[in-house]
Amino acid sequence: MTGKARRPNVLLITCDQWRGDCLSAAGHPVVKTPNADALAAEGVLFKRHYGGAAPCSPARACLYTGLYQMNNRVCRNGTPLDARHGNIALSARALGYDPTLFGYTDVSLDPRRLAPADPRLRSYEGVLPGFTTRQLLPEHQKQWLSWLKQQGVDTGAGFPDIHRPVDGTSGAVSEAPPVYSKEQTPTAFLAGEFIRWLGEQEEATPWFAHLSFISPHPPFIVPEPYNTLYDAADGPAFHRAESWRAEAQGHPYLAYDLGKHKRARFRVGAEGKVYDWSEDDFRRIRAIYYGMISEVDTQLGRVWQAVKASGAWGDTVVVLTSDHAEMMGDHFMLGKGGYFDGSYHIPLIIRDPRHGKAAGTSVDRFTEAVDILPTLIDLLGAAPEPHLDGCSLKPFLSGGTPAVWRDAAHWEFDFRSIAGGEPEQHFGLASRQCNLAVIRTRKFKYVHFGGGLPPLLFDMENDPGELRNLAASPAYLSTRLEFAERLLAWRAEHLDQSLALAELTETGVAGHVGKTIGSRE
Repeated sequence: MTGKARRPNVLLITCDQWRGDCLSAAGHPVVKTPNADALAAEGVLFKRHYGGAAPCSPARACLYTGLYQMNNRVCRNGTPLDARHGNIALSARALGYDPTLFGYTDVSLDPRRLAPADPRLRSYEGVLPGFTTRQLLPEHQKQWLSWLKQQGVDTGAGFPDIHRPVDGTSGAVSEAPPVYSKEQTPTAFLAGEFIRWLGEQEEATPWFAHLSFISPHPPFIVPEPYNTLYDAADGPAFHRAESWRAEAQGHPYLAYDLGKHKRARFRVGAEGKVYDWSEDDFRRIRAIYYGMISEVDTQLGRVWQAVKASGAWGDTVVVLTSDHAEMMGDHFMLGKGGYFDGSYHIPLIIRDPRHGKAAGTSVDRFTEAVDILPTLIDLLGAAPEPHLDGCSLKPFLSGGTPAVWRDAAHWEFDFRSIAGGEPEQHFGLASRQCNLAVIRTRKFKYVHFGGGLPPLLFDMENDPGELRNLAASPAYLSTRLEFAERLLAWRAEHLDQSLALAELTETGVAGHVGKTIGSRE
């Protein structure tokens, strides 16, 4: 069966730590992403799309399960994902697909389902249940390193030292490239593995592939010509206070977060704290980050061409997004976490060849990572389960607008550390109090902390840089109360509904029971 006689292929692509504003299709003044733009020209660009949590494991848990963090309860890298939850791979498998992974999913498996000595309990980089793994690429990158070695590259340095600049100036910020070439990046490696697999697929059998690229995640380094593609002098002004010390006075959590970030997490061999980098250093790093995005975009073009050459482009739904974003110098920060938009505003482009009416359009409504699972299930002809927190985006893809839609984005961040306990000790809080929740409308953004830490309120229209906290201003007390109540109502509405939508009656079960897809019980 081909064309309309069968379900479409699905290509789900995540690019780790890609900011939502860093698309030329979205109007970025510097970054050029012609291949992502080409996808947007055939699909729909969602301009106000937000991740549900950070860092990687919590963010992906929202994307993969369609559930907010309050329900999936993946709080940190290493927090197990409860095996009772369904997910995007198990849902696709239930529809007859063999969902196949290229890269990683950063899922800590449920220890209740594993033997105590199982080595999978020693890593947060497990594979989401339901995926067939064609090419795993966890953080140690050993699979990529062995591929490099076969091509004659000296890989003796291992990870992360393979990402040192060749001129030896890793302590300083320079545009020097790494030892590997543009054809030998981890992105190129995974794209090549997907293309090889694509050539093995039968035309009559629909496929489901998840390409999970690590770039533009740090270490921030990229081969020629991408290392000099952008001038450090170009780009918008950073959203930040006059100094990192002034920035730290904005909130107790902000002061704590600024103090813990070390340069070595972002540039191999660098010493000191991130906030001590100069304005020029931050701009050079940002130019490299832009180059990493362009390198990924080039590989996306390679993927598009391969799918077209296989004859599958007309039958393939493509979703391009990220797990979370990147602060990239705003507020003297790199990385992700906390509450700023820079950590959570991410790209989303969806292209469904069966819905050409909306091709080339953009959506300015708030969408969230939890919407991806119900959208894909809907596009594959099944009904998304009503206990999911996300909503299908199919009406937007069909050129319409849903009768009812959210007017805000929501996300959560949990900063507990069960293994180390440092945040708990610093703030004098219990682990379950180390969290924050955000509601963000076009006009205002409200941040509520657990454990009695003070709230935040920003006027996003007049203060898009989130520099003036209005929470304690008498003039905004009513606004603060309104948003606190809205956040409380949001949480009440979205508390776990997997069984709450059902009742046992004299005639049996009434309502909906969330499927425990993949349960062994």
